[in-house]
Amino acid sequence: MSQWNQVQQLEIKFLEQVDQFYDDNFPMEIRHLLAQWIENQDWEAASNNETMATILLQNLLIQLDEQLGRVSKEKNLLLIHNLKRIRKVLQGKFHGNPMHVAVVISNCLREERRILAAANMPVQGPLEKSLQSSSVSERQRNVEHKVAAIKNSVQITEQDTKYLEDLQDEFDYRYKTIQTMDQADKNNALMNQEVLTLQEMLNSLDFKRKEALSKMTQIVNETDLLMNSMLMEELQDWKRRQQIACIGGPLHNGLDQLQNCFTLLAESLFQLRRQLEKLEEQSTKMTYEGDPIPMQRVHLLERVTFLIYNLFKNSFVVERQPCMPTHPQRPMVLKTLIQFTVKLRLLIKLPELNYQVKVKASIDNNRRFVLCGTHVKAMSIEESSNGSLSVEFRHLQPKEMKSSAGNKGNEGCHMVTEELHSITFESQICLYGLTIDLETSSLPVVMISNVSQLPNAWASIIWYNVSTNDSQNLVFFNNPPSATLSQLLEVMSWQFSSYVGRGLNSDQLNMLAEKLTVQSSYNDGHLTWAKFCKEHLPGKSFTFWTWLEAILDLIKKHILPLWIDGYVMGFVSKEKERLLLKDKMPGTFLLRFSESHLGGITFTWVDHSENGEVRFHSVEPYNKGRLSALPFADILRDYKVIMAENIPENPLKFLYPDIPKDKAFSKHYSSQPCEVSRPTERGDKGYVPSVFIPISTIRSDSTEPHSPSDLLPMSPSVYAVLRENLSPTTIETAMKSPYSAE
Repeated sequence: MSQWNQVQQLEIKFLEQVDQFYDDNFPMEIRHLLAQWIENQDWEAASNNETMATILLQNLLIQLDEQLGRVSKEKNLLLIHNLKRIRKVLQGKFHGNPMHVAVVISNCLREERRILAAANMPVQGPLEKSLQSSSVSERQRNVEHKVAAIKNSVQITEQDTKYLEDLQDEFDYRYKTIQTMDQADKNNALMNQEVLTLQEMLNSLDFKRKEALSKMTQIVNETDLLMNSMLMEELQDWKRRQQIACIGGPLHNGLDQLQNCFTLLAESLFQLRRQLEKLEEQSTKMTYEGDPIPMQRVHLLERVTFLIYNLFKNSFVVERQPCMPTHPQRPMVLKTLIQFTVKLRLLIKLPELNYQVKVKASIDNNRRFVLCGTHVKAMSIEESSNGSLSVEFRHLQPKEMKSSAGNKGNEGCHMVTEELHSITFESQICLYGLTIDLETSSLPVVMISNVSQLPNAWASIIWYNVSTNDSQNLVFFNNPPSATLSQLLEVMSWQFSSYVGRGLNSDQLNMLAEKLTVQSSYNDGHLTWAKFCKEHLPGKSFTFWTWLEAILDLIKKHILPLWIDGYVMGFVSKEKERLLLKDKMPGTFLLRFSESHLGGITFTWVDHSENGEVRFHSVEPYNKGRLSALPFADILRDYKVIMAENIPENPLKFLYPDIPKDKAFSKHYSSQPCEVSRPTERGDKGYVPSVFIPISTIRSDSTEPHSPSDLLPMSPSVYAVLRENLSPTTIETAMKSPYSAE
């Protein structure tokens, strides 16, 4: 079943979440019409490869044209209109930046997988629940409402300032008119009346000046309160959501809304600053005893300027954290001399700043690493398809200084991957007479010199971002805190949903909890960093994380379609699998990951002896070496055992609980099963056809669970000849190997 079909079968509460991330950047109509084609493309790779992204964008438009041709024949006027509009929008929006459409579609597919995984969870995980709090949504609405109210208030003071200017001009005109009168005219009644009018106008002017300054003070107070409370809380929440998204959690949205708020506030503050300058001009032209402008304007201007500085400093954010294009799902792990990308945004989008803001990238000041490549670039609105003021560094690469390279060799891998660094970005803005220095930093990154260090480095990134909201604690691993088991297991499920397309259900999570803490519930308890990544599992030569990472790699490279379809139970103990199989029909089997072999998968089936005794058989785990030679689905189809009767047969009949094997796996078979050939039957170029056959032997005199599995490079025809010329005992002896501990 395609991912999109699975999405459509979700409950309404999950469908509402899906609806939130489809917009004009990637309309849901396209997702629906081109579902299978979209899922068959590697959008993640294209998001960091411009050539590949360009080809995919062109192919997407071709697919749309084909759909247009189809619906035109059906004379579906509404759909024809929508598809033409969508095609025009996509071509116009992404033509100059094809990688952005790859990022958008990749994020949408990933978010679908996460929602599908969440739907299989018994309860919403604690991290995701905290990010989707109703109070957070309410605060965001309040921020937007208050920003709009401040903008309206500034418009009112703009009118007040203009009214003051007009009133003062009228006063000035009347006053100068009186000054030009003759002395005789100044003594008459009309003159006295004019003086009274001028006094009233002066009183009104004084009142309006005080009123305008009072309103401006109120605006400054409200802006100060908003910035230092709800707006900064919104920004910190977005940064926290970004942390969680980087380790596989829900996509972090809301940056466009924050940009709108920051921009409106900046525009309002600059407008207020200009109003204060106009008041100064008015006061210079005409002042009087008790004039409020000289007494209040300077202090108000200082406060407005301070708010502008503060707003700009907080608006400089890392929109997309450092990531190597070769490992898009492992951000913040950087390999020396390998390029990485990182994107920054200024949340204050003013046309005057386009191409005027230069950003310099550097690495933290320990002088162990330097950044090579283009490390100074200008921000531009054209850099991003959504019109934000941003800059993306695509050709940076970290290099280790020679002075410290000699010290690295004696460090253990876990020591290297626990050392945190930070990529720092500096800029300066000159605008309306103000000079503002900006600085921001990436989340902590881990530097590696060899790709073999990647798994442990990624574990460090996970642990850091699960455990702390602090974005710059570079000494975190000097004393790493423990993490709650519920949070950690939620993140483990995200690793599977984001990396291999299907998250973990409650039974699978319970098995991981038991493996980590020897307890049956994952709702309580804490786990230490050492237990997660440094200490070996009991009786094993590897850590929990090494074991889990090897399984992720196995799924990604060898059994991905089977995993996505949900046919791999995977995380189930040997004790649990026997409980599940004991009452099932003979030939019922399940697939689980090996607990004793790194990156291994095995299958266990049940049968009955002649006296009715239930027996379980587990094959020796298949690792990536074997699975590179023969697809796992073909192994399940062609697997044979030699029983006491010496007749090879496939014991695998039903995938647990009762799915016929071919019904589950037939679409994943890579070829038709090969019939046994005779040596006289010639294949291509005169050779006897040859295939790999997975065969095991089961001895009838053994009461132990059997059997190792081995892939023998033996053709069916050769096996037939052996049966004719050798005794069954000789064949069985030749095929024996040590029994698996599985």
